[in-house]
Amino acid sequence: MSEEIKKIVLAYSGGLDTSVILKWLKETYRCPVVAYAADLGQGNEINGIKEKALKTGADEVVVDDLR
Repeated sequence: MSEEIKKIVLAYSGGLDTSVILKWLKETYRCPVVAYAADLGQGNEINGIKEKALKTGADEVVVDDLR
């Protein structure tokens, strides 16, 4: 049973591993990838994450303040 993947939501940290997998997902599945990040109070680590995800290839970025 093979179904076409229409969109992927990736839990994105901005680190090397999630940045690499974001590009791999786009190339492999050829569909939009949404990078999702949650601000849990980690301070400056969340700064610039939206811009980094977009530069890495994310079609959309969602950053939620969950503090």
